[in-house]
Amino acid sequence: MRIALFVTCVNDLVFPGTGRAVVRLLERLGHRVDFPQDQTCCGQLAANTGYRAEAMPLLRGFVAAFDRYDVVVAPSGSCVAMVRDAYPRLAAGDAALSAAVTALAPRTLELSELLIDVLDVTDVGATFPHRVAYHPTCHGLRMLRLADRPRRLLAAVRGLDLVELTEPDQCCGFGGTFALKNDAVSGAMLADKCADAVASGAEYLAAADNSCLAHLGGGLARRPGAPRPIHYAEILAGPERTR
Repeated sequence: MRIALFVTCVNDLVFPGTGRAVVRLLERLGHRVDFPQDQTCCGQLAANTGYRAEAMPLLRGFVAAFDRYDVVVAPSGSCVAMVRDAYPRLAAGDAALSAAVTALAPRTLELSELLIDVLDVTDVGATFPHRVAYHPTCHGLRMLRLADRPRRLLAAVRGLDLVELTEPDQCCGFGGTFALKNDAVSGAMLADKCADAVASGAEYLAAADNSCLAHLGGGLARRPGAPRPIHYAEILAGPERTR
């Protein structure tokens, strides 16, 4: 199986350790992972802000970069949802592009989908002796229908004490540009989610999207004793070895 990593903008620029964790994890499971150097942004920010025409070159670039792979994996529910949900609509006016998107979109998977649905792996051999709460981010929960896949992976980690949030399905308030355009509402939603995370008693708050974790991290940093945000891929992969 030819697997390609789509690292996404947020991970590439701010959280590169998450992308490395995905590669480390899959290689430990016996798979080779390629990183196409010509990949760029998926165009989600432009498309969601109404700049559909500006998103089209990024869509075409994604297809060109990843079309030759059996599977494209990304540590981001929102970017995978962009490819699977928005790309077919954006490409609808171009028959050739639409066909390419129709073929590629189902092969573009969030990490937990690849591990559980394709590779049939739940226990990845990880150890993480900490108390962890899991926040199911909106795109993964509502658009990809990840359901309990990430939680099942975390529950199989040795030493990990998985605790529940009171309202796990409530949005953290990020929503990309929503947090900028509706900052008061976003801040109120963030406060509720952070209070829930602190009350859980967790040491770490895990999620499938670093964009949401960055938003949560800002709120949690102002609360004594709050859990630390972490992408669940980094728990599954274990610590990086220093050279």
